[in-house]
Amino acid sequence: MGGCGGGPLPCCKQTTPGGDSAHQLKMVSSKASARCGLVLLSLWLCIQSVPISVDKSKEKRDADELEPPQSAETGLHYDRYLREVIEYLEKDPHFKEKLKNANMDDIKQGKLSRELYFVHHNFRTKLDELKREEMNRLRMLIKAKHDVQGENGRTLNHQALLKQFEHLNHMNPDTFEVDDLDRLIKSATKDLENFDKDRHDDFKRYEMMKEHDKREHLKNLSEEDRKKEEQHYEEMRKKHADHPKVNHPGSEDQLKEVWQEGDGLDPQDFEPKTFFKLHDSNGDGFLDETELEALFTKELEKVYNSENEEDDMVQMEEERLRMREHVMNEVDTDKDRLVSMSEFMAATQKEEFHEKEEWETLDNNPSYTEEELREYEQQLTNEKNDINKKSAELQTQREELERKQEELNAQKLGLQQAVEEMDRIKAQSTNAEVKREGDAAPVIPGNNQPLPPGHQQQDVPVPGHS
Repeated sequence: MGGCGGGPLPCCKQTTPGGDSAHQLKMVSSKASARCGLVLLSLWLCIQSVPISVDKSKEKRDADELEPPQSAETGLHYDRYLREVIEYLEKDPHFKEKLKNANMDDIKQGKLSRELYFVHHNFRTKLDELKREEMNRLRMLIKAKHDVQGENGRTLNHQALLKQFEHLNHMNPDTFEVDDLDRLIKSATKDLENFDKDRHDDFKRYEMMKEHDKREHLKNLSEEDRKKEEQHYEEMRKKHADHPKVNHPGSEDQLKEVWQEGDGLDPQDFEPKTFFKLHDSNGDGFLDETELEALFTKELEKVYNSENEEDDMVQMEEERLRMREHVMNEVDTDKDRLVSMSEFMAATQKEEFHEKEEWETLDNNPSYTEEELREYEQQLTNEKNDINKKSAELQTQREELERKQEELNAQKLGLQQAVEEMDRIKAQSTNAEVKREGDAAPVIPGNNQPLPPGHQQQDVPVPGHS
C-alpha cells in the first residue's frame, strides 16, 4: 500500500474525488485522529499489494539518512513515536516482506514482533534512539503534570500516569526490543478500536447538553416569549427535515450519484470496477475509511449546509461516521477496516446493493433516550451541587482565615502599642532622672555636704593674698 512506498499511509489520504478536495481537507485537518483511528494498527496499512524489488546497495545506508515520518496524526498521545517506528520498520526489506505476507491475527498475536530480531542493525540503532526520545518525552510530561498538580494542591494519580507508558517497556529505557514492538501493536490496536466509540459518546453528550440548554432557556422566558421561541425551534426543525432523498450509503443509487455528479460520467455507463479504481486515490488496491467517507459528501450536502441556522455541522460529521460504519459492516468481510477490490465487487452482487429505501438520518435516530437525558441532567445537577458545596466550603474557609487575620492584626496592634508604651515610660523615666541630676545642690570644695537652703557662699580669704 501507499505507506510502504514512501507515500502516505492509506488512513491518512487527503485527496478527495469529485471536486470536493477543499471540504475534505478541512474535514481531515479537524478530524485527523478519527481518520487514522479507522485502522486496527497503522502497521497493517503498510502492506504492499505487489512485491517490491530490493536494492541491496541501499540496505546498509546510514540510519541518519532516513526521512522523518510524513503520515498524518492518529490522535494518540504517542502518535509521533508510533508513526516513526512504523516508517523506519517499513524501510527494512526483510521486515517489509514479512509484513506483506502477515495476516491480522499474526500481527495481533505478536508473531510479527519477533521478526524484529532480523531487522538490520542500522534500523535497530535508530529504533533505540526513538525509544530513548520517547522515554525522555514521557518523563518531562510527568514532571510537568506533577509540578502543575502540586502547585494546585491536587494529589497525583500515579496509576493514570503509568498508563501512559503502556506502549513501551519502560523498565528497559535504552533499547527497542521485541517486547516494545509487541506493546506498541497491542496499545495502538486497543486505542484505535475504541476511537469511534469515544466519538459516538462525545456526540451523545453534545446532543444532550444542547437539549438541556434549550430547555433551560425556555424555562427562563415569559409565557409569550416562550411560545415564540418554541415556534422558532419548530420552524427550524421542519426546515432541516425538508431535504431531497438521502440514498442508502454504499447502494447502487448512491454510488451512481457520485459517478454522475462527482465524476461527471453517465449513470447509464456505471461500472463498479472502474468506480473503485477512480476512488482508490493512491492506487493501492484498497478503499480506506477516509476514501469511503469522501463518497458520502454528496448525500450529506442534501441535509446539511453550514450557512443554515437549522443545520448543525457536528451532526453532519456524526452522520458521516454512521454512514461509513454501515458500509464497513456490510462490505468489509475480513474486518481489516479496508475495502479490497474483491470485497467491493462482491458487495455489488448482494441484494442490499440495490436498496432503494431512503437512509434514515439522525433526525429519525436520536442518539439518546429521554431517560438518558434525565440521568444526564441529574448528573449536571449533582455536579452543580458539588461545586456549590465546595464553593460554600471555600467561602467559609476564607471567612475563617479573614477572622484569624483580623485577630492577628489586633494582636500585632496590641503588641505595637505595648512596645510604644514601654518606650514612652522608659523615655519619661530617663528624662526625670536627667532632671533630678540637673537640680542637684552645689558642693563646697573639700566638703561633701550640701549648703543649707538660703545660705550664700562667702568668699574666704586665702592667706598671702590681699
